[in-house]
Amino acid sequence: MINRLFSFNNVVLVLGMILFSTSTTQALPTQDLSSRDSRDDFLRRRGTVSLEKEDILTLPVLPKPDRDYQLRQSRDGFLNSASRRQGSMSQVTNVSELQDISPTEWAYEALRGLVERYGCIVGYPDRTFRGNRALSRYEFAAGLNACLNTIERLIQENVAVLREDIEKLKRLAREFEQELMALDARIDNLESRVSYLEDHQFSTTTKLSGEFVVGLTGITSGERNRGTEEINKTTNFGYRGRLELNTTFDGNDLLYTRLATGTVPAYSDITGTFEGELGFSQPDGSDLAIELIIYEFDLAENVRMFVEPVGGAFDDFVPTVNFLDGDGASGAISAFGSRNPLYYMAEGPGIGFQGRIFEVFEWSGGYLATDGNDPALGAGMFNGPYGVIGQFAYEPSDHFKVAFTYVHGYNNLDSGTGTRRSNFQTFIEEEFEEFEAAVNTVNNSYGGEFTWRIWDKFVLGGWAGFTSTRTLGAIDIGEDFDVVQRGKLDIWNWAVTLAFPDAFKEGDTGAIIVGMEPWVSKADINLPDDLRRTDQDSSFHIEAIYQYPLNDNIAITPGIIIITEPDFDDRNEALVIGTIRTTFTF
Repeated sequence: MINRLFSFNNVVLVLGMILFSTSTTQALPTQDLSSRDSRDDFLRRRGTVSLEKEDILTLPVLPKPDRDYQLRQSRDGFLNSASRRQGSMSQVTNVSELQDISPTEWAYEALRGLVERYGCIVGYPDRTFRGNRALSRYEFAAGLNACLNTIERLIQENVAVLREDIEKLKRLAREFEQELMALDARIDNLESRVSYLEDHQFSTTTKLSGEFVVGLTGITSGERNRGTEEINKTTNFGYRGRLELNTTFDGNDLLYTRLATGTVPAYSDITGTFEGELGFSQPDGSDLAIELIIYEFDLAENVRMFVEPVGGAFDDFVPTVNFLDGDGASGAISAFGSRNPLYYMAEGPGIGFQGRIFEVFEWSGGYLATDGNDPALGAGMFNGPYGVIGQFAYEPSDHFKVAFTYVHGYNNLDSGTGTRRSNFQTFIEEEFEEFEAAVNTVNNSYGGEFTWRIWDKFVLGGWAGFTSTRTLGAIDIGEDFDVVQRGKLDIWNWAVTLAFPDAFKEGDTGAIIVGMEPWVSKADINLPDDLRRTDQDSSFHIEAIYQYPLNDNIAITPGIIIITEPDFDDRNEALVIGTIRTTFTF
């Protein structure tokens, strides 16, 4: 009953955040509303410039151009500098094409006036031709085409247009005649390519992408069981493969389906600890299965909802606030180095939400049930293990973000990182396997994360997490031992990350991660024999990587993980895990 009360309170908290957020004005994803406005109705809804009758003149219909060059908002934005750098210069045949149009020139000011009066360019949220930087002549020609089309439509609809604006357009068209012709040729080429892609595309609503991580991994040293047993020195070569289907039905929603398999081993079985576990571990024996299904959509003006019938995880809808979180395919090579272990403390079907408040505040939260699709007794969405998460973040700029996280769970304590005792449910099951012992737990976890891009080539980050756990009921471990009475455990973890993007080459990343994986600092549970209740020694996680991009689709990452005093036992020699990870994306 107590744990259900905790769950109810957290659900009320999440719903309250949603209701509060819907009253604000800033949407989480900036939607392209221009695609929803018909071209014929746009100017009527936004209003026209009030003019005196003597200042206007109804003109005859201009000749209809061959194409409609109405500009659209792309994900990268109109006049994106990155897209300009990617453009080919091989077609430049005139020195004048290399010249920029300065904001001080008459042409720039003339086009800006047309944009402000007629809303020619709808790419910006304020419908203006804003910006004080110079434009290339091709960029200027694109904007000019948009205004030509808009004014042409207005004249066809017998809407009054200023005579002086017509004269400006004629002068601009004469001066940029060559650029307009070149733009027309480029549009011809694009239309033929789009036509080919439409005829050969996989689906009209679905995009297929893939990711394969191939890793040469191995253990070079380490001991377990109080230093009495040497860990096998092993070298393994395996892969993790993912096929991803991204489907949209209206342009704003997304149905994400991931099929996955792999052969990269989990080393915890032979190391005797969950410390140092690889982030791309996938010991599936190449059995392909649907791993994750997410459907996300706008629930309200600034609320995004996530529905996960299969394979949900907290990080699907809660930002992990770590520059090095690449989900094992990029960034950190370890599970611990990828994110705060609190994000691993639940999985399964459920729902999630994201939203923004006053632009600089971000909230997210959700509910996951491990056995949500199991109809057995003590399972299901609300009768079995579950986890509730809520996170509030402050992001005043793209260079700094800090977040505070709360997790409440029932039978969802284990994170798959840290010591065996910190994964207490798995610890009891393994230690007393012959008695089929099991333990129920309820936990409350608190975390803080931050990332700060101090310089372009240096990002400082880190986190800390604390979990307070109670066992529910006594644990029966056989006739030869006393019943383990219910009790409490305190579990901590922390990390500091140093990332160096573009250290030696554009796109590369060097990084160092130092921290302590989850450990039990305090416990009052009476474990039998000589089993320690707490992790008394200090074990550090030290990780170093260098990610080098061979091209846009292939990156190679050598890395090393060192765990001092594995499983927080100073009698164990340091555990060293090395890897060479190669990531292929398509």
